[in-house]
Formats: sequence, C-alpha cells, structure tokens
Amino acid sequence: MRIEHSGAATLRRGFTLVELLVVIAIIGILVGLLLPAVQAAREAVRRISCKNNLHQVVLATHNYHDTFSRLPSGWESRGTSGLPGWGWAAAVLNQMEQTSIHDQIDFTQPIDAAVHTPLRGYVIAGFICPSDTGEDVFAIGEAEGDGHGHGHEDDDHDDEDHEHESESVDDTDPLFSISKSNYAGVFGTFDIHDDAYAGDGLFYGNSAHRFRDATDGLSSTLMYGERNSRLGGSIWHGVVPTANAAESRVVGAADHTPNDPIGHFEDFSSYHPGGVNFALADGSVRFIPDTVDLRVYKALATRNNQEVVQLSDF
Repeated sequence: MRIEHSGAATLRRGFTLVELLVVIAIIGILVGLLLPAVQAAREAVRRISCKNNLHQVVLATHNYHDTFSRLPSGWESRGTSGLPGWGWAAAVLNQMEQTSIHDQIDFTQPIDAAVHTPLRGYVIAGFICPSDTGEDVFAIGEAEGDGHGHGHEDDDHDDEDHEHESESVDDTDPLFSISKSNYAGVFGTFDIHDDAYAGDGLFYGNSAHRFRDATDGLSSTLMYGERNSRLGGSIWHGVVPTANAAESRVVGAADHTPNDPIGHFEDFSSYHPGGVNFALADGSVRFIPDTVDLRVYKALATRNNQEVVQLSDF
C-alpha cells in the first residue's frame, strides 16, 4: 500500500498585533456603550427600592395615626429645650415592624444618654436610600456658635455664583457615632431655625397634626422626602440639641427646589438623577423633578395654605 504525502505543509496562523488591537478597540467601544445602560438600569432599581422604603414609612405613619388619632411629632420636646428629642421615625418603629428596637428606647431620656449608646448605632435599612453614598454610621458634628450650621460654602461667597459643596454640618468636632437616615419629615417652606416649633408643614417640634389638618388635600401635601449625605448626615432617632443643625437632622424645608446646588443641608436632595422621591399624605410616593416650579413645590410642602395643585403641576 502506498501512502502519498501532500507536498504543502499545513500552517497554523495566529492573530497579528493589528488584529488584536482592533478586537480590543471593539470591546472597548462595546463596554463604553453598554456600561451607561447597565448603570442606568442599576440606578432605576435603586430608585424603585427607595420609593418602596418611603411607601412603607408612610403606611406605618397611617397606622400610627389610626392608633393614636394623630401624626407623630417632628420630635418631642419639653418646651423648646429639644429634650428628650425623639423624632417621628422613632415613633413609628412599632408600625414598621421594628418593635425590638422601639422597646429598647427610654423615651424619657435623651438620645445622647449613656443608656442609648448601643441604640445610636443601629442601622435600619428601611430608612436608607440605596443610592446614597454616605456611611451608614457616621460621626455627628458638635454645634458651633448658635448651632444653626446650614451646611454650605463659606458665607463670604455669593449664593448666585457658588455651589454649596464644601461645608458639611459634620465638619465640626465629633460628638459620637450614630446611624443615618435618608428620609426627613416635611417642616414647611421657611428656614427651620427661624422657629423650629412652628412649621407650616406636617412635622416640627411638638407638632401633633391630624390628617384633617391637611386641608389642602392629602394628595397635595408632602409628608416625607429624601435627603442625601452630601452636606452631612440625617438621623432617624430625633434631635440631639448639642449637635450642629440639630432639628434639621429629622425634618426638612422646601425653601429651595430639590437638589438646588445653592441650597442648604436642611433642603431635600438625593443622588437620583433629576429629582427626589417624596411620600405624600395620601400614602402615594412621587418623584419630584429638580425643575419643579418653586411656587408649586412650596404649595405641596404646606398643609393648609389653600393652594390648588394638580398632579400635572409636578
């Protein structure tokens, strides 16, 4: 038997450097095209999770109202001392199925009492927006001067020309570590420090409103909104009088539109592109854009100023 061999040898050819570079470039382009879409999809999931958190908070508040025939106070205080200071979020812990935490609170003792040291560090997932980049437990800043630090740039700057990015309300000597919240009660439309016990919204010091007090309509009255950690940490516990911007840690003002770059710590803000999630008194949750008309926004933040707001307005 004869075996014939081909005269041509079989050559195995690899990729050239140019071909490899072309492949790498194509992969880079595909990643560049797909990555923003992936990031946008992840943010959409985080935003929905945040809305669900707020929905659970407002449902818990409705259950609280059913039980006690009133809304929780923005925070409870003996006179205007700020003490003991426990806020609306602590009040609704039972209704949020956080009874084990609620039962550890001595509501007659302030938040900074030694008995509450372990409690201050408890992180409650239902009060945290997944998009927020701040630490879940942070060092709360001590009050300086009148304690009304606004969380913005140096006052020597002109608000119209400078974004408030450099000064956090926690850029002072630390008091102690405490867990954050990204949700604040709606105080109203003016600076909280003008009178922390007389807001035109639903939550302020020793407030005790009922739903019937929201004569503008439950579907047109903001109850809770988001606040990110860019200018300092908000907390679920309540008011710590020795902390900087103490009252603003639990309630917020609508004197600037959401995410206003020249706003203050006490404003509502988020890391969601384009706006902020809010819970309304009827139990719904809406995403209010940064571009909302300030007059409409303020009308939503008040409980009984007799403004007429349509859903199409925001």
